[in-house]
Amino acid sequence: MSTPRRNPLNPAVLRLAADVRRLGESPKDKDEAGSPLWQPVRHGVIVPTSTWHRLSADQKHEALVHATALRMDDDSTAVFSRTSATGLWRLPRISPWPAYAEVTTPNKRTRSSGLIRRHHFVQDTVVEIAGVRVTPLLRTLLDTARFEDLLDAVAALDHALHHGMCDVAALEEEYDALESGVKGRARARLALDLADGRSESPGESLSRVQMFRLNLPRPELQVEVCDANGSIGFCDFGWGRTMGEFDGRQKYGTRKGMDQKELETVLWHEKRREDRIRATDRKMGRWVWSDAINPKRMERILAVQGVKAQAKNTWFTARQAALHPRNVDAA
Repeated sequence: MSTPRRNPLNPAVLRLAADVRRLGESPKDKDEAGSPLWQPVRHGVIVPTSTWHRLSADQKHEALVHATALRMDDDSTAVFSRTSATGLWRLPRISPWPAYAEVTTPNKRTRSSGLIRRHHFVQDTVVEIAGVRVTPLLRTLLDTARFEDLLDAVAALDHALHHGMCDVAALEEEYDALESGVKGRARARLALDLADGRSESPGESLSRVQMFRLNLPRPELQVEVCDANGSIGFCDFGWGRTMGEFDGRQKYGTRKGMDQKELETVLWHEKRREDRIRATDRKMGRWVWSDAINPKRMERILAVQGVKAQAKNTWFTARQAALHPRNVDAA
């Protein structure tokens, strides 16, 4: 089951503080209980506090990007890029979303500030998302692969491939267009070689990168398991007769606020599914986000099932590996 893509932020919820003042109100107004009615997104841009509390972390970053666009009348050539473009394209991120926006601009006289990081580059192709100028999807994905942590790069690439936003051929063409020796090219090569559209959630992408970093054997993805009664279902990861599963809330149809009886039914069906898998003489390892984000915990969980680190990483051919960063920390 694929993780549903979230809804984008509606920029109309943002208000210029100056516009609110013209209506005779104040951005510092409070309700009867003394709580602020408005939440600052950045200097000069506010949003109703009740709306802000309902936003997810990625939507809050989108709000920052749109708020920054409202305040950037002085740089009409700026194009939102890198992390900010990732947010506008609704690509997932493993690391925390930053408290600044990123733009690319040909104007070398403009400098970065606490709220805006400017990168100097002439961007030939630009698209618009909700009225905001942003780097095209393929450029955004390659920038993420070049400059962001490997966890974030693979999560974004997996998501784009899984949801049909692009294909491998298009990504390879965009990669080939990069000049030889350009910064981050080797990092991007590694991220592209790890990307796999069969990965169905950021948690699975996170898990796979951790496996790679831990020198565990490369798993098969979406492995179908059958017994005498037919197909039991697909497991996220497989190493021979050992299965691995990242347990996310949406994977099994659970949701916040679900009725207790419904929840018990869902978990009972999943327990029966796991019992059937184990009855085929297979091992099963399971983990959640807090395990996947901690490589040592991932390592222990899989070691119990017999999946252990190797002396040599065997995920790629020698020819592929020669194109990847030599410095492990760089990836």
